[in-house]
Amino acid sequence: MKKIILFLLISSIALAQNANRKFESYKKNNQILEITTSDGVYFIQPYSDKIIATSFVPNGEKQNPVSHAVVVKPEKGIGKINETTTELQLATKGIKVIIQKSPFKISYWFNNKELISEKTGYFKKENNEILDFNLDATEVLYGGGARVLGMNRRGNRLQLYNRAHYGYETRSELMNFTMPLVLSSKIYAVHFDNAPIGYLDLDSQKNNTLAYETISGRKTYQVIAGDNWIDLIDNYTNLTGKQPLPARWTLGNFSSRFGYHTEDEVNKTIDKYIKDEIPVDAIILDLYWFGKTVQGTMGNLDWDKDNFPNPTKMMDDLNKKGVKTVVITEPFILTTSSKWKEATDKKVLAVDKEGKPFTYDFYFGNTGIVDIFKPEGKQWFWNIYKTLINQGVGGLWGDLGEPEVFPSAAITSGGSADEVHNIYGHNWAQLIAEGYQKEFTNTRPFILMRAGYSGSQRFGMIPWSGDVSRSWGGLKPQTEISLQMGMQGMGYMHSDLGGFAGDYFDNELYTRWLQYGVFQPIFRPHAQEDVASEPVFKDIVTKANAKKQVELRYQLLPYNYTLAFENNQKGTPLMRPLFFEEPDNQQLQTTANTYLWGNDFLVQPITDSGKTSATVYFPKNNNWFDFYNDSKYIGGSFAEVATATDHILVFVRGGAFIPRIKTIQNTTKYSLDTFDLHYFMDEKTPNSEGKLYNDDGLTANAFEKGNYEILNFKANSKDKVTTITVATQVGKTYSSKDKKANLVLHNATTTTQIKVNGVVTPFTKESNTITVSIPVTKDKSTIIQIQ
Repeated sequence: MKKIILFLLISSIALAQNANRKFESYKKNNQILEITTSDGVYFIQPYSDKIIATSFVPNGEKQNPVSHAVVVKPEKGIGKINETTTELQLATKGIKVIIQKSPFKISYWFNNKELISEKTGYFKKENNEILDFNLDATEVLYGGGARVLGMNRRGNRLQLYNRAHYGYETRSELMNFTMPLVLSSKIYAVHFDNAPIGYLDLDSQKNNTLAYETISGRKTYQVIAGDNWIDLIDNYTNLTGKQPLPARWTLGNFSSRFGYHTEDEVNKTIDKYIKDEIPVDAIILDLYWFGKTVQGTMGNLDWDKDNFPNPTKMMDDLNKKGVKTVVITEPFILTTSSKWKEATDKKVLAVDKEGKPFTYDFYFGNTGIVDIFKPEGKQWFWNIYKTLINQGVGGLWGDLGEPEVFPSAAITSGGSADEVHNIYGHNWAQLIAEGYQKEFTNTRPFILMRAGYSGSQRFGMIPWSGDVSRSWGGLKPQTEISLQMGMQGMGYMHSDLGGFAGDYFDNELYTRWLQYGVFQPIFRPHAQEDVASEPVFKDIVTKANAKKQVELRYQLLPYNYTLAFENNQKGTPLMRPLFFEEPDNQQLQTTANTYLWGNDFLVQPITDSGKTSATVYFPKNNNWFDFYNDSKYIGGSFAEVATATDHILVFVRGGAFIPRIKTIQNTTKYSLDTFDLHYFMDEKTPNSEGKLYNDDGLTANAFEKGNYEILNFKANSKDKVTTITVATQVGKTYSSKDKKANLVLHNATTTTQIKVNGVVTPFTKESNTITVSIPVTKDKSTIIQIQ
């Protein structure tokens, strides 16, 4: 017995915080619990029943209230404090904090289960300040931004310093997005609410320790809990902000390369798309729009009038064809650029310790960098964007925003380079988003950026995975990157389809990458000039296959736009890991090669050359049907599935409703006056529901303004009769039209009769698929009975 007591005592001390830290007193200050210890003060505050924020302020320091990530205000009156002789508790209806007085220890609980606890808590080591925590031995860890490390990032010490990795393939420890956020397979997250550079140590020493290390700043973190993965991400994006609904054209096809040199190239490329009847919604202009050469011209930020003599007319003509123009910009103003004198005269650049413009050399030339933390710098940059938008630019690309090179000696109005490095892209997106909100109120911005921070999604940032190698090794990790970033709030993480870096020529690789691109957030082939990225410049066979993928992407616009709406409402990623479906299935906790596209598609890309089959796991809650041939697969099982050259492996959940349209040239032709509604009948799923969100696709905050409609679908099977109900929910300012839908019933093996609103209705049958025409009216529900 004495040995057991001694063991428990040793274990308690081992898991306690700093042995020198002593509890002294506490008080409640409004909604905040203040705990005074021998070495500082804790401030603990519930934001909701599922979010608790904790700050530690060491003796001699002042509390810093400024967060670059958090936007939500704490709810009032949700936390209750209880004290005993041995501990304090701050409890909400869900999450609670237990403060053990001696030995001192803080732990976080949700639904009566411990999530995590401070270990040593706060301490200093060499030049870093550290917060550390106890992990249990079994939990899988995700987060830390965009990396290629495998889904389980436990065992790594991750540098928090946004940096490009040119030509990466199957491993990348440091990339463009580094976030101080950790998520656990126990379905909680810890967000370290501090901008300066540092490290996130995910148990690299194998001693069950999570540690956050930083050079300076706040010792603040939030613990976020959830009833499930969807709820957890909803709570995190409540804390840091929801992604605005992008314009519908964002989900279309982009014509992009590095890069188009002239107006003539731009026009001929788009005309070729139209001639070949390949849908396209935008063309992206890389740095040649402002300079003839790659080096020496960055910072001009104005049209090269030799090669783009009539940009306003060019963009107007493109708009008439239904094509938006997106232009690249960078924050670097070269000393050789046409804007250098203006930027220095107006004092909008980062400076050195003597207050002079800080200049340095990098690949593109000798440069300064815009101080976007300075009001004058922010306004100067926005004025350039405002001019471009007024000329007709439909979207903005912010490149090199890590920033790609940002020496520590540079000083901005927001702090030293190392203090603001990781939030540079974040604040850059913010200045654009706020500019639109102020001066182009009804427009949904398109902001393509390769670097950001926690909460960047709230500015409408569309991130991509950087300069990936144009190789099979480059394709393999793209699902991991997008899945991880979606869990961290950045639901639109995507890749340069086909790969960017290098001159590797492989049409099979290109085709497989585009096939994957159909089922990921943004469809944007892009590459260096060595090998064309656009389908229109491929050989006949490759072009034909690519065209099919682009057409399918457009046919799925109703489904995909509804995913975008769900992301806007709840933060739910468009691409979702399989463990969202089965959180306790340990095998799925590290699976990235198969994923869910929305709720209803199961996707497994082909990432190896010449692959003839692949093993697929089908989640247990439903049966699944091959999207291309309706073959049925039993939920909860593995199957070896043959591959095909013209598509990757895609399956649809039993009970799912998949709305589709016919192919259109671009989203200006989008209409739901007539659409197809596919329903996948499944005896394992007698009850199911779905929805289709619709608005004008362009107006900012259309949903909030009541300018929308939602078509709700429900299915119920009982006594050999399946009843489907289609009902229209209309916003208060939306003018809804009656519609016609072709209801396509899959796996309809025994259907003998269909009634629509009580009337027997003829149908067509092909194999196990039945099609019947139904009305969709705004005034009353449509009821379909299938016998």
